[in-house]
Amino acid sequence: MKLKEDVPPILLQVFRSVVWVYSVITFIPWYLLSGAGANQSRAKRIKARSVSGRPSGPYRAVNSQQRLVSQLHEGVDTLDKVFEYAVKFFPERDCLGTREVLSEEDEVQPNGKVFKKVILGDYNWLSYEEAFRSSQCFGSGLAALGQKPQCNIAIFCETRAEWIIAAQACFMYNFPVVTLYSTLGGPAIAHGLNETEVTHIITSKDLLQSRLKEIVVDVPRLQHIIIVDRKPTSWPGLPRGIMVHSMASVQELGAKPENMAVQRQHPLPSDIAVIMYTSGSTGIPKGVMISHSNIIAGVTGMAERIPGLDEKDTYIGYLPLAHVLELSAELVCVSHGCRIGYSSPQTLADQSTKIKKGSKGDTSVLRPTLMAAVPEIMDRIYKNVMTKVDEMSRVQKTLFVLAYNYKMEQISRGYGTPLCDNLVFRRVRSLLGGNMRVLLSGGAPLSAATQRFMNICFCCPVGQGYGLTETCGAGTISDLCDYSTGRVGAPLVCSEITLKDWEEGGYHSTDQPNPRGEILIGGPNVTMGYYKNEAKNREDFFVDENGQRWFCTGDIGEFEPDGCLKIIDRKKDLVKLQAGEYVSLGKVEAALKNCPLIDNICAYANSDESYVIGFVVPNQKQLLALAGQKGLRGSWEEICNHPDMEKEVLRVITDAAITAKLERFEIPKKIRLSAEQWTPETGLVTDAFKLKRKELKTHYQEDIERMYGGK
Repeated sequence: MKLKEDVPPILLQVFRSVVWVYSVITFIPWYLLSGAGANQSRAKRIKARSVSGRPSGPYRAVNSQQRLVSQLHEGVDTLDKVFEYAVKFFPERDCLGTREVLSEEDEVQPNGKVFKKVILGDYNWLSYEEAFRSSQCFGSGLAALGQKPQCNIAIFCETRAEWIIAAQACFMYNFPVVTLYSTLGGPAIAHGLNETEVTHIITSKDLLQSRLKEIVVDVPRLQHIIIVDRKPTSWPGLPRGIMVHSMASVQELGAKPENMAVQRQHPLPSDIAVIMYTSGSTGIPKGVMISHSNIIAGVTGMAERIPGLDEKDTYIGYLPLAHVLELSAELVCVSHGCRIGYSSPQTLADQSTKIKKGSKGDTSVLRPTLMAAVPEIMDRIYKNVMTKVDEMSRVQKTLFVLAYNYKMEQISRGYGTPLCDNLVFRRVRSLLGGNMRVLLSGGAPLSAATQRFMNICFCCPVGQGYGLTETCGAGTISDLCDYSTGRVGAPLVCSEITLKDWEEGGYHSTDQPNPRGEILIGGPNVTMGYYKNEAKNREDFFVDENGQRWFCTGDIGEFEPDGCLKIIDRKKDLVKLQAGEYVSLGKVEAALKNCPLIDNICAYANSDESYVIGFVVPNQKQLLALAGQKGLRGSWEEICNHPDMEKEVLRVITDAAITAKLERFEIPKKIRLSAEQWTPETGLVTDAFKLKRKELKTHYQEDIERMYGGK
């Protein structure tokens, strides 16, 4: 993972000598003042143990061996109480922040496409007290519009302050919240709304126009649509009987004395708080029933892994709140009085697609200390920065590479590099505002190269987590003092993990040197099951003899000697080839994804065939440069479809696969280059950028037949 040092040996020796002298002079005072010794001890300590003494587990964190933790504060056992607790202790603190839109304009690109650009102002903040009052009035208004306790209500909206205000209102009044990804197809959205029998839906003007308007006729029970924007609520073309309201008008209705005087029904810890529809990566989205106590247990476990979390922290919210990672992260922040400033992937940084050149992105203005990210976003940052490094002058590039490799050596020993951080990496760190102290990665595996890059260039630890919607996103998070890569940490204090033998894949808890098997997660964070899907509940969930719920993840894990978990495979990603070899598609993709030529890749294998193939989204800049070297010209689509380019990219991929030590039968033998980027809008990846294998197979069916010789 070291960068290549293209430096004359004499200069390299001089640099290392200077670094050695500097390290000797500064090491002892730095070591004593920074607490590095304590951090090293913490990183190397045993973090989890099997409470049964058996290699299969169950494994628990060392500080929850006797019992699992389910609450942050005594008596705060429902989500409305969590908000009330925060308001009691942090009433005047900033809670939810939104940037003011100063202007919007269309910008014509060189290729003729028109992009909408915005200039944004400062963040405007609601205090905890103000946010609480807004939620209270909104909940009262929903009740006045006929929403009943324990009857489902849908939030179908982008990530913004109004989402959390609406959700907190529903938690207060015991309205179970149905969440759906905005990128789901029309039939999937209608399925979720009909299955949960919602009569009220909270959405935005844009999503009503682009996603909901065409399917409301297929949702016969729908009566009320609440628009969170401050826009006109006249919507011609909607079916008769559906009323459209603005959020402000519902709050005004709720603020009337006669409505505020109505006694609300408080939720119980066992009541459903959220029915969260999954992203549908393996078929029709399933609604996961999550109780108040489930979410609070998950939030408790996550918060314990973030040292020093308090009201001085600022979190940037931009991932979909319909995703359990973002919802849990924001509730962790609310429970500790942090500020939450809202953003979007299109306005996150100064270079983001919707930010007008010369104006500031959200991270530059907000300067957050906390951020959650999916690996896809971190991979993009990594590739963009490394591309910029390649474009530097020789002196600049040499300085960066030497500093990068020096810092890699230092952090692998548990040491810091304050001089490099200030002189070399400050500019890269400023991409995320310059104040970042914790990055949390979840949603998919994070490659070792990307994790190490984020550690080095952004000068902060990356907590890699593992969890699922079915476990409230909680399972494990790596210790922030632990700079090892490729692991997801020890079980959280709210959960325990057992490894179940999987005979077909050859994984057993008795394997040497470490126990391996299917990961089963148990604890108070394990959810109530799938909505109206008893067959799937019996397949994926069970209750043990002590009354504890467990979820069978389908992922294959390995516990290392210090109690940290490593994800090594997935049952659904394992394909048996014609000759009997097992190929892990996820392993192949992870090994190749850091290749500079690849933006995204999906490996595919058919059990009737003897080799793996792949669909590749190439990096446009890298591919065009390669095409130029080979003397190929044409449009982007023509270059991607050119047989010679497929051969060249396959050669590069094969070299990368050999470097990554993939087995011969794991290396793709044929590929298809895709000119089209895979985004949630295309339906080929989820909102967390996980591959939708079924949809990708359908999309590339003709290419599959061609690559396997059918045509």
